[in-house]
This record gives sequence, structure tokens and C-alpha cells, in this order.
Amino acid sequence: MKFGPVPVADAVGSVAAHTVRAGEAIVRKGATVSEEDARRLAAAGLAEIVAVQLEAGDIDENAAAEQLARALAGRAVVTEAPFTGRVNLFAAAPGILQVEAGVIDALNAVDEAITVATLPALKAVVAGEMVGTVKIIPYAVPEARIAEALERLGADKPVAIAEYRLRSVAVVSTLLPGLKTSVVDKTLRTFAERLRPAGAAIERDVRVAHEDAPLAQAIREAAAGPAELVVVFGASAITDRRDVVPQALVEAGGTVEHLGMPVDPGNLLMLGSLGGKPVIGAPGCARSPKENGFDWVLQRSLAGVPVRRADIQKMGVGGLLMEIVSRPQPRAPGHGEAAPVAGLVLAAGRSTRMGAGNKLLQQVRGKPLVRYAVEAQLASRAAPVVVVTGHQRDEIRAALAGLDVVFADNPAFAEGLSGSLKAGLAALPGEVPGVVVSLGDMPNVTAGVIDRLAQAFADRPDAFAVAPTLLGQRGNPVLLSRALFAEVATLEGDQGARRLLDAAGDAVEEVALDDPAIALDIDTPEALKALTGQEPRG
Repeated sequence: MKFGPVPVADAVGSVAAHTVRAGEAIVRKGATVSEEDARRLAAAGLAEIVAVQLEAGDIDENAAAEQLARALAGRAVVTEAPFTGRVNLFAAAPGILQVEAGVIDALNAVDEAITVATLPALKAVVAGEMVGTVKIIPYAVPEARIAEALERLGADKPVAIAEYRLRSVAVVSTLLPGLKTSVVDKTLRTFAERLRPAGAAIERDVRVAHEDAPLAQAIREAAAGPAELVVVFGASAITDRRDVVPQALVEAGGTVEHLGMPVDPGNLLMLGSLGGKPVIGAPGCARSPKENGFDWVLQRSLAGVPVRRADIQKMGVGGLLMEIVSRPQPRAPGHGEAAPVAGLVLAAGRSTRMGAGNKLLQQVRGKPLVRYAVEAQLASRAAPVVVVTGHQRDEIRAALAGLDVVFADNPAFAEGLSGSLKAGLAALPGEVPGVVVSLGDMPNVTAGVIDRLAQAFADRPDAFAVAPTLLGQRGNPVLLSRALFAEVATLEGDQGARRLLDAAGDAVEEVALDDPAIALDIDTPEALKALTGQEPRG
């Protein structure tokens, strides 16, 4: 292929490398120069243009792209007409994209003129979705290069769709005291939506106690029925092979292929089988419509793509799906709601460890320390925001002047934290399903942290509480579900919600945040000085 300046008189039949304008004559980039084009360009006074002239053994960009695309497109993949050296590939049916990555890499290594791009292998796709594209970079390429590329492809077509083929699914849900029927119902609705793109549906809905024997019987019956896949939603997370769900599968005569997966959310998934049918123990995050590791295994299973232990172990790269605090909004389209929770700031304490003065009234970056916690609540989606006062009540209220909050007084503030929690909960509207409890001495906690807890609660409304963690250690603020409000009445003295969370066990949803603010409280002169560089004022 020749590329460069060509006299207009010799340009007929060549390809314009760039759009040319001369007088009223226009020749578009990529257009073949006709005799009329050449005449008009010459009449406008143009002596030469930059053009491409094919030589013996060359193949033009469109023909080259079309040959490669047709050789790539396998089962349920169609190609469009070539245009400007590009041919796009589309899914002709919904399913799982199968790509031989090594073959694509080999094609891209043949020549810089040849490029092939696809969606990630094993991605779920819908009919009409573009799954790949072939682009020839220059206007032509030596035919020998295309022949070499086709030889590397061989007879196999490396881009194909594994169409969904499983149509019926049995669901077994286990129950524990405190797990509302509405939560199970919502889980089933969310699951049905997951099945809909595959054309599958719930064939059997069974609910049993969260115990080995009844669950084993339910799994055995489900696998013996017409359902092609069995999914178990446990009332409690699976944490060990000896836990209820995997133990019940074994007692039913099945096999646990693998427990756990390097995908987050989705770590606590169980993969097994019984009677030749897949059995999936769903992780707690599967109750949420947001993408998680459960989706990856479910979609492949519905398409008949085997998921083995080794497949699970290769999911780590790209398996971090967890939202981060700097971007609290979810990525999943159409899923932006957070649970309608209230906010509660505890600001009644005597701050005895601070020594001189009330820590909540200390100046930090130009305003009282307590104002930061309250403003973070107000900037979040929590509403209303209640502030519990006690020690130096009037001064605390003055420090929060102008903020749209509800004040609740704790006259027994000297007795400890439990009284403030009770006073704050008593001031909440009766319809609020949960509340994010903040400590008044944590100035670096942002509205994003509060909204992240509320989002986690929306995803798992059966949780008794939602707690942030930093390097595996729980921090603050903490979201308490209304299901725990009555238990707060049993607290005494300086007890906070920690005892209740410890007792709730798996009913507490933990949200891992890489944010040291959730562990930083200012309750000593040393902590204040480290934050502000100043000694506390009396």
C-alpha cells in the first residue's frame, strides 16, 4: 500500500486519506476518488492530495475486517456490514459470552494493522448487544497478513454465546425467629428478576426451619423434582462446611464442590450438586439486586456453562465489586435507593477523659467539634436528625444553632450512654425502620459513610444492624434496625449498642470501609492535640 501525496491527475481510483475541500469540490476521507472528483479538484487549483493506493497483494480495510469478523463469529453471534474498516459482532440471543482469550491475543499480535476487541469472557449478554469489534487501522493491509490471522484462528470460532437453557429453578429458604416473611418474599422477587433475562422462573418455593434435617429433606425433594437448578437462601450466612446449609446438602446425598469465592460481595457462596443438578447456597448479598458473585455463578449455571472449584478460584481478578466510601452511589442501573433511616447524634456525655472543658465544644477547624457529626448527618439522606443533649445542654444547643435538628434531652446523662440511646430512640417517628447512631466526638465521619450504611440496610432489610469495619474491626457510626429498639431498653449504665450487636451475630451486616474516620474519636487531650495541634480549652 502506498500512502502519501499523489498528483490530482493520477489520483483517480485512489482513496482519499483526509477530507479534501477545494472551491466547491469536497472529497471525503476514505472515499475513492472519481474522475469527476479529480476534474473538480484540478479546476479549483489543487495540484495534489494525500491518498492511498493499493498495490498487488493488498486487501482493502472493509474486505479484511469482514473476513476476520466472519471467522471469529461463532454460535449465536452475528456480524454487521463493514464500514470504515470496522465490523461489529452482536449477540443473536441472550446468554453467556464465551471468548478464547488466547486466540484473540494471537490475532492482535499478527500485525499492528489488525485489532480485535471483545467484552470480558463469561459476561452475561442480551440479544442485540455488541460483544466484539474488528478494526483494520490503515486503509489496506497485505493479504498475506490476513491469511496469517485466519490460519491462527483455525476452524474454531472463538467468539460465541452459550445460550441460556435451564428454565426451572427450585428455591429453598430457611427461617429463623425474627426473619420477617416480607424479607423472604422480597428475596424471591429479586431472584425472579435475576432469572427473567434467561427466560427462567421459580418452579418451587419451599420454606423450612434453619436446621439440618428439614433443610436436607427440602433439598432432596427439590432436586428430585422437575427443577433443573436448586438455590438455597439461608437465614444465616454460611461460614463453614459444617454449617447448616452445606451439612444439609451432604445429608441429602449431595456434594459440596466448593465453599467461598474470591468475589466481594459474594464471599460466602456454596457450590454443590445433587443428582446431577447444581445446588447453590446463596450468600447474604444475593438478597440485593446489585451485582455480586452469586450473579456470576447463577448466570453460567443457567447457560449450562460448568462452574467448578477451579473456575471459582480464578474469579479474584475483577472480583472486587464492593462500592467504596468515596463513591457511595451504587453502580447498578436503576438501583439507587437507600433505606429511609433517621439520624441520631449522641451529645449528652460529660467528657470526663478530656479533663478541662467539654470536648464537644472544643474548636476544631473553626467550629465546635459536635457540629461536624451533626452536619454529616444532615448532609446524608438520613431524616429526621435527632441530637441527644444532657451535660451543658444549653451550650451544646447554642453550638448547633441554625441546624435543622430535633433535640431530645437526657436528664440521666450522668448514668451513662444507655440513657442517651433510649432518649434518642424515643424521639424518633414511629414509622422509621432504622437509625444511624453517630457519636458527637467523631469529626471526620462523612455523609458518604452514613449513606453507605443506609444502602447496605436497603440491600439487606432483615439485618438487625449495619456496622462499618476497618481492617476487620467495627467502628462508628452504627445503623440499628427497629427490630433492635426494644432491646435497647434492656441496656443499663454506660452500655452502648455493642452488646446487642455481639448478641445479634450474623444478623449484623458488616460493611468494609477503607476509612480511618470510623475509628477516630476525640475523647482525650492528646487526641484533640493530634487533630488540631492545640491544647483543649477549659
